[in-house]
Amino acid sequence: MQKTGDFVKDLGKSTIPLYFHNNDIVLYRGDVLSQHTFMEEFIDLIVTSPPYNVDIQYNSNKDDLSYEEYLNFTQAWLINCFSWTKNQGRLLLNIPLDKNKGGQKSVGADIIKIAQDVGWKYHSTIIWNEGNISRRTAWGSWLSASSPYVIAPVELIVILYKNEWKKTGGTRRSDISKEDFMTWTNGVWTFAGESKKRIGHPAPFPIQLPHRAIKLFSFVRDVVFDPFCGSGTTLIAAGKNNRIGIGLEIDSKYCELAKNRILNEIYTLEINDV
Repeated sequence: MQKTGDFVKDLGKSTIPLYFHNNDIVLYRGDVLSQHTFMEEFIDLIVTSPPYNVDIQYNSNKDDLSYEEYLNFTQAWLINCFSWTKNQGRLLLNIPLDKNKGGQKSVGADIIKIAQDVGWKYHSTIIWNEGNISRRTAWGSWLSASSPYVIAPVELIVILYKNEWKKTGGTRRSDISKEDFMTWTNGVWTFAGESKKRIGHPAPFPIQLPHRAIKLFSFVRDVVFDPFCGSGTTLIAAGKNNRIGIGLEIDSKYCELAKNRILNEIYTLEINDV
């Protein structure tokens, strides 16, 4: 009889070695652009935030591509994730609304169009209000109609799915409260961003984002995947909510960071609770 841990690490039939595995959490060091990283459909829910291409100094990712190169990169990883996702699988994609560094670009609209061209179906969009308007310093033409900048202190969480929106597979057990369901089905989510200094990663998102996504859009014991695992926040949220977490991260330093956070924030708590 196959053990639970063996079952989890066999999900997707990965062609790359494990970086870390503990109970229901698996982390691989690998590149989402490699189409042969996984050989089977295994994903119930993807929760991720890809690089924004705003010249963040990652260790192993070039974040200052031309806009055309960035859109080609986006198309490539969306194709791979589509092929690894189950028929009723979902994708919650945290992306910018737009950008003005290096010229105004409609990033959110362009990525949604690419995702649909790849095969993903559009469901809806959540507006994430980070409440950081006080940090604004760019005004364009101050107090003049000459060339003012309009900057929205929000990001998008785009909800996409593969082929069928209604979930009929898996355990069919939800664990969301009535209060949270009513609050989170409102398409404006307000919570603060995460501290780079506290986490030790240049672009972390707060655990509230994957926590809400997992509770609202997946069943208990579903497989939650993050192809840009970074500091491991999605996997931590999965582990804390009785889901199976699978992560992919290209950089060895961030893999180690994610591993240590997972051990400290999930399994240390479990030991202390015994």
